Amino acid sequence: MKAIIAVIGHDCVGILAHIATACTAENANVIDVNQTVMQEYFAMIMLVDITDISCSFREFTERITEAGQQKEMTVHVMHENIFNSMHRI
Repeated sequence: MKAIIAVIGHDCVGILAHIATACTAENANVIDVNQTVMQEYFAMIMLVDITDISCSFREFTERITEAGQQKEMTVHVMHENIFNSMHRI
């Protein structure tokens, strides 16, 4: 199982490391990362393997969202099943 994590906010040092560390704490494996800085704004999308997470998906979502809030970032975590359903024609 996978999840997509979207992170948006003002650019600052350590955002990728901070979110990746929060994923690691829950035993989620970061598979792929795409990030960009547009002037002073930071945007990142992460693909994360959540097959072996150490908590429920709801708890994982809450913890990753809280990690983003610590950096004053907006974070959205979406399970791959929801993502795939939303993008099915």
